[in-house]
Amino acid sequence: MTTTTTTQLTLGKALNSGLRRALADDDRVVLIGEDIGALGGVFRVTDGLQAEFGETRVIDSPLAESGIIGTAVGLAMRGFRPVCEIQFDGFIYPGFDQIVAQVAKLHYRTRGHVSMPITIRVPYGGGIGAVEHHSESPESYFAHTAGLRVVTCSTPQDAHTMLRQAIASDDPVLFFEPKRRYWAKGEVDEDIADALPLGKARVVREGTQVTLVTYGPLVATAIDAAAAAEDDGVSIELIDLRSLSPIDFDTVEASVRKTGRLVISHEAQQHGGIGAEIAASITERCFNWLEAAPARVTGFDTPYPPASLEEHFLPDLDRMLDTVDRVLGRPNSLSNWEA
Repeated sequence: MTTTTTTQLTLGKALNSGLRRALADDDRVVLIGEDIGALGGVFRVTDGLQAEFGETRVIDSPLAESGIIGTAVGLAMRGFRPVCEIQFDGFIYPGFDQIVAQVAKLHYRTRGHVSMPITIRVPYGGGIGAVEHHSESPESYFAHTAGLRVVTCSTPQDAHTMLRQAIASDDPVLFFEPKRRYWAKGEVDEDIADALPLGKARVVREGTQVTLVTYGPLVATAIDAAAAAEDDGVSIELIDLRSLSPIDFDTVEASVRKTGRLVISHEAQQHGGIGAEIAASITERCFNWLEAAPARVTGFDTPYPPASLEEHFLPDLDRMLDTVDRVLGRPNSLSNWEA
């Protein structure tokens, strides 16, 4: 009889344990980033790893994201599996050229002779009361870039398992971590036998009337929204995308064919976001099954606001439920405009 051992961990500690296992299991894995060594990173995700594995495996870099990614490209070419930490989401832009022009293209450019098994960890999203460039959601830039995998976790179990899967992948992976959920706790089985593949979405909650699709930091909000809707007699099927490139459209399509209605939510601005791609693709796939036009609940098309205003920018339970009411044809905040 097989027994499993689970541990209660925060999402941040689950990432730490995933990195520890990856370092222990494969000598080719190296970590590189700003203040990730003795300090353990600004969110302490790499806490204790340099002391355990040494300064040649957990490398403190200069404050230069282009240098971090460029160094990782060289390491990958020499057979290593580098894991880069970008300290905050808004700091990734100095490394953008290296990511989209080199990391994403070298495998294709060399006809498969060179692989880029690089994992780039990016704490992202708002909700922590931070200053400018510390609360952004830049995932769409990278989901639009062919040659990259883009994934994001929402639970401690997925944080641990998906990070190890990303590091083991021969593809370059942008691993977005919802920073406001770093302190959320959950059960983690480090040796889980039935983990979902890295590119597979997860049906968090089954329902019959509306499909609600989200990812990362908003999954917890959506769980609360679905529970509140149930109290009001509305059945929501909740899907955590987990992978933003590629997107598991089969899982979303199967749900929408059942419910006939689709709501997509993310923190990033609406224009050109992941929600637009899902709405368009599901409309193409499920047009004859849709009872209402797909609707989005997102951040606004403005730069991320000061911390004192972020609660108005971020999608919350009320905005999600209002949009659910809209696709169901119930009274909602746009009712007067549409009359």
